[in-house]
Amino acid sequence: MASQAVIFDIGNVLIRWQPEAYYDRVIGPSRREAFFTETDILEMHLGIDAGAPFEETIVAHAKRHPAWHDEIMMWHDDWNALASPAIDHSVRLLAALKRRKVPVFTLTNFGAENFPISQDHYEFLKTFDRYYVSGDLKMIKPDANIYAHVESDCGLAPEALLFADDRQENIDAAAARGWKTHHFMDPQGWADRLIAEGLLEKDDAT
Repeated sequence: MASQAVIFDIGNVLIRWQPEAYYDRVIGPSRREAFFTETDILEMHLGIDAGAPFEETIVAHAKRHPAWHDEIMMWHDDWNALASPAIDHSVRLLAALKRRKVPVFTLTNFGAENFPISQDHYEFLKTFDRYYVSGDLKMIKPDANIYAHVESDCGLAPEALLFADDRQENIDAAAARGWKTHHFMDPQGWADRLIAEGLLEKDDAT
């Protein structure tokens, strides 16, 4: 079956998501390593992706780790520097699909409250035809329920969906349901896949 909709993950597909790189710049690699280890900051963030409130969760985490209070609050106060920069080639591919009237969705592990902050910073995040944001849905990839929700909501057969994500476990969960998948490694590989699927021409995919 031909692909009838393209589904983008956001982190490391449309926007770079490497918070370690941000903290390496701000506080240095050795201090960043200690910070991540002692505060379990990534586990905190997973809770936000799953639906916990953005500011409240970060403030509470900072109170639990007073020695790292300022560094933890950067997760909130400097969010758009943390989740950056845009991956320009991927953004152009999104725009090209829109020009060709291909339905484009996002399925992303992203907090309900910080996603609008990123949308205000990156206009292209406002251009999807359908939004499946884990923090809103209170479900997180690779939980099978979030993929089932996408299928039910959009009304398309699993084999009509083409999904790009940078995490193998998320791809595997989608593929198990019959979705077409692309393990995103770089924008050129994704461009090549969109051309191969007949969704873009080579000139559109640069």
